[in-house]
Amino acid sequence: MVFMGDRATLLETGRFVQRRGQKADKVADAAFAAVIAGAAGAGASAPGPRDATTAGEAGPAVEASARGRGRTTSETTATVGHVDADAVHATGATGVTTPDAGTTDAVDAADSAETEARHRRAAEAGDTASMSVLGALLLRRGELDGAETYLRAATADGDRAAANNLGVLLHQRGYPDEAAGWWRIAAVAGSAAAAHALGRHFRERGDEPGAEYWLRQSAEQGHALGAYALADLLEHRGDIGAERWLRAAAEQGHREAAYRLARTLERNAVEDPHDAFGLGRGTGTGRSTPGLGLPGDPDARTPSAAGAKGGKSGDSPVAGPATGRVGEAEQWYRRAAARGHRRAALHLGAILEQRGELKEAGRWYLTAAKDGEARAACALGFLLRDAGDEESAAVWWLRAAQDGDGNAANALGALHAARGEQQTAERWYRAAMDAGDVNGAYNLGLLCAAQDRTPQAEQWYRRAAYAGHREAANALAVLLLQAGDHTGAEPWFSKAAEAGSVDAAFNLGILHAGRGEDRTALGWYQRAAAAGHTDAALQVAMALLRDGEDREAERHLRCAAGGGSAEAAFRLAGVLDARQPPPGPPALGEPMPEKTECEEWYERAAQQGHRRAQVRVGMLAAARGDVESAAHWYREAAEAGSRNGAFNLGLLLAREGSEREAALWWSRAANAGHGRAALRLALLAARRGELTEGQRWCARAVELGPAEVSERAARLRDALHQELTA
Repeated sequence: MVFMGDRATLLETGRFVQRRGQKADKVADAAFAAVIAGAAGAGASAPGPRDATTAGEAGPAVEASARGRGRTTSETTATVGHVDADAVHATGATGVTTPDAGTTDAVDAADSAETEARHRRAAEAGDTASMSVLGALLLRRGELDGAETYLRAATADGDRAAANNLGVLLHQRGYPDEAAGWWRIAAVAGSAAAAHALGRHFRERGDEPGAEYWLRQSAEQGHALGAYALADLLEHRGDIGAERWLRAAAEQGHREAAYRLARTLERNAVEDPHDAFGLGRGTGTGRSTPGLGLPGDPDARTPSAAGAKGGKSGDSPVAGPATGRVGEAEQWYRRAAARGHRRAALHLGAILEQRGELKEAGRWYLTAAKDGEARAACALGFLLRDAGDEESAAVWWLRAAQDGDGNAANALGALHAARGEQQTAERWYRAAMDAGDVNGAYNLGLLCAAQDRTPQAEQWYRRAAYAGHREAANALAVLLLQAGDHTGAEPWFSKAAEAGSVDAAFNLGILHAGRGEDRTALGWYQRAAAAGHTDAALQVAMALLRDGEDREAERHLRCAAGGGSAEAAFRLAGVLDARQPPPGPPALGEPMPEKTECEEWYERAAQQGHRRAQVRVGMLAAARGDVESAAHWYREAAEAGSRNGAFNLGLLLAREGSEREAALWWSRAANAGHGRAALRLALLAARRGELTEGQRWCARAVELGPAEVSERAARLRDALHQELTA
């Protein structure tokens, strides 16, 4: 069913010949305002050219006025009764008055057979107000022939509401020009509903100045639909004032106006609303290629440039920082969502999720999902997945995917891929692609690449890349580069980098560095580093260190180290270490000195498995007299293959009296090319009287160096030779 929007109560009284006094006018206006302001679902929704929930705007409202026999010029307002906006649209009606739930008793009375019979008797006796009310009742029921007779009779007697309702009837019958004539008469007589209908009529005809004039007349009389339609027109034209009228309609309970006002406020508060927060998460299935920035973590939470949100353009959920007017936008989202606006509930859930209020976010997602909002179902699935309930997440993703949400289909694909169900994963990725989500093709490429189906992976990457998917372009370039096609890879790297791919910018740096084009490579590294790429920041820092710019290098090293780079942490520690004098051994009885910042960075790198950092931490611990810690870190480094770690561990063990174990570690270091370890083994063999063994290690030490070690080893070798030949 196509939704027209919220229900609205638009009740007016009056005559073409103004017989009422000023006091009566105020009473009628107050009654109208009270009904609108109190309506739980007041205000019909209308689509704007940019952003709308509903398929069509509620048309002109049926008005009804009642005047008892023999009454004075003061008139009372009669309700027509509840009419569901969806039902009205389905029957082709362009608009009907719908009262607030608080007027149920009045509606029931008006709808009762007894009341209708009373109005029918009064109408047959010539009572104008009863003819108008009876015509409105029949119009609401769809009895157009009977309604027209009474409405024309009441209109002939000068009833303003009847003129408006006659316009509604004629519009339903396909006579828009004649309907506009009656609306003009009613609007000139002061009918805000008729002015709104006339304004919409002119807009449909392309007469925007005429539409603006009548919509403004309606809006200035406090008509919620008129204010919303005027705001929609002004926003479409890019004129100022749209926000003011959206606010006016929203304050009267128009839920679509409240939603669009929130969207406007949020766009003004957040620089880039489409990237500030996205419900869509990345759902890749591959892993990064070592040394190259190839994305594909299935837990990635940021959609790619191609738009993993799976929704309509321009309406992605936003949850930017809680600055500016975002807080006010949240309040309007709440008001619209509380009135059943499912897209407002979706946006509200996104804001709350971004803020960490996951339970409330889940409730709003659930509300929107139950109302058929596929993206809310998808977002709810991610919340459940993050909470560890994959089975429930899959249920909501399935529901969203069946409703055409490509991001949910991608999520299902990633879920099945993680379980090793490759065929099912591929089916869902294809479904995502069929839903218009280019991430489907990208994820198919990742899936094929993980299975070593390189030609198929290239095919899917190429398809996604041609559709504008920047990470697919980067992945395609990586494949081409691995195949030796440097010429074909570079344009795709460039295209991806220009589209904002940080990995592609880093990869271009690697490409140019391999050609010896250091200046160009540095430019791409700097670009990637500015976007937060850890390895790029490290490369920039190393270039700065080579140029002697330690301070600037330190800034980049801190960024890279903070991003988890063990090498950056090690080099940052080295920069800091070089600025401080070497600590001397603690004096007897002095407390052990606290760790410096450089030692903390060394330890961070060491804990990440950086062998040189482990050796350095061991040396610092040994200098402090912390033999246990020193031995621990030396052993960690040695077992990971560090010859310096093995040599230092041997020294430490020898000092502690474990010479036999020390020899084992020195042997490992010497066999790995450590000259000092070979010299130590030669000295150890000489002390034991193993002269031949000593000569062998001396020869090894001379070969390995450095120069000082080679010189000492040569002298020891000569001495051993003399001893053997004596």
